[in-house]
Amino acid sequence: MKKLLLGFLGAATLGAAPPNVLFICIDDLKPLTRSYGDPLAQTPHLDRLAARGVQFDHAYCNQAVCGPSRYNLMLGTRSTSTGIYNFGRDFRAAFPSAVTLPQFFKQHGYRAEAIGKVFHIGHGSYDDDSSWSVPAYHDKVIEYLLPASTDGGKLTREEAYFGNIKTLTPHNQLTRGSAWESVDVPDNAYADGRVATEAVRRLAELKLTGQPFFLAVGFARPHLPFTVPKKYWDLYDPAKFPLAANPNPPKGAPAYAMKGIGELNQYAQIPERPPVDEKLQRPLIHGYYASVSYVDAQIGRVLDALASFGLEGNTIVVLWGDNGFSFGTHGDWTKHTNYEEANHIPVMLAGPGIATGIPAAALLETVDLYPTLAELAGLPAPTGPQPIDGVSQVPVLRDPAHAQGKDHVYHAFPRPRPGQGEWLGRAIRTARYRYVQWLPFGAPPPQPDIELYDYETDPLESVNIAAEQPALVARFQALLDQYPAAKPPLKATASQ
Repeated sequence: MKKLLLGFLGAATLGAAPPNVLFICIDDLKPLTRSYGDPLAQTPHLDRLAARGVQFDHAYCNQAVCGPSRYNLMLGTRSTSTGIYNFGRDFRAAFPSAVTLPQFFKQHGYRAEAIGKVFHIGHGSYDDDSSWSVPAYHDKVIEYLLPASTDGGKLTREEAYFGNIKTLTPHNQLTRGSAWESVDVPDNAYADGRVATEAVRRLAELKLTGQPFFLAVGFARPHLPFTVPKKYWDLYDPAKFPLAANPNPPKGAPAYAMKGIGELNQYAQIPERPPVDEKLQRPLIHGYYASVSYVDAQIGRVLDALASFGLEGNTIVVLWGDNGFSFGTHGDWTKHTNYEEANHIPVMLAGPGIATGIPAAALLETVDLYPTLAELAGLPAPTGPQPIDGVSQVPVLRDPAHAQGKDHVYHAFPRPRPGQGEWLGRAIRTARYRYVQWLPFGAPPPQPDIELYDYETDPLESVNIAAEQPALVARFQALLDQYPAAKPPLKATASQ
């Protein structure tokens, strides 16, 4: 069987039709599917994709916020190599001639198209026209159907942020919209349903061209607000959702490493400061699960179209979540930290040259996907001109049960330290440990703050053991020292 698979792979690179790529991006999706072991999740289509290919059980983003994380994906470059840690930064200001992942495929004869949220648009960030063969199709990230959800139809602060809407009133003083909405409407009443419809239409068109394609399809849910049709809320009993097993900060961790409820408190029902009580936690968790099931159904429509159009056999399907999501662990909600729930993401690949139905225990980080897809498609290894920080994981995709893969991955996040500016936490994650070193930007190095967690003995990150494990700290620091120094933050670019 192994010889047959290797023979097929050789044929794929020696004259067979180039494989298409269907890249599905999901906003704020943590590994919350039945295939990832969540017994409550109603995700039949994501589970079907996992069964058809390779699911990475230990995949991590390079920065736990959607704008920079999507640049990590599209450039194959970590945030610490670009200096882009926030919104409103144009990667071409740092690398004017950068070749993005879809642009790389376009340069090798592919038709590259985008539908929905692929690059992060909003907060002063915009799309990259050079990446696509035709203008990208965009739809809403923040969307409401009920006037009551927006205080009578007013423009909300998140609508203004995500729409790059200029207003006389500062965005943070606009109306806060509802954190959730449940309306008995068809799927296409909200943006992700329309994105799926457009994706099906584009697949039909792309089949007729006969040209290999790279089609990126981006879904907004389960990003806040949890506004999805009522039938997806009805799939769940909110009383069954477990609340955070560890709502307390890790003992011995620097206080600034925690996030709290920022972003969540941009919505009407949420207090400005923690805590978020149990009465409020349950509808939030319910809304997240409902949103996951809604987007699962839209992905199912796209996958069904891929099969019905006869494209499935020669299309590499990739599913990627841009960052994780916390339900109150350490008192944190959403993302923006270096902790497990914010950085652990779902990644699945299926198609030619990929094993079937075998989960991979190997570690993977977002930047690995660029060189991995290039190799799967039989294209040359990408060389930039931006740094290509990822490593192809094709050996793991061919033999996930035995290939060794990487022994660690790397991620980072900056956090404000009161009175001391912004400090950057650079992290190493192995199968067992996470090590985080915190240092300020642009200052002589003081004594760093260090975090170390052992997930074998403490999966809930309840205690920072750095002070008790000097040998492990020295080992991980030596590993971190092998990486280039982090670039300082790139300045915000002018609005387009």
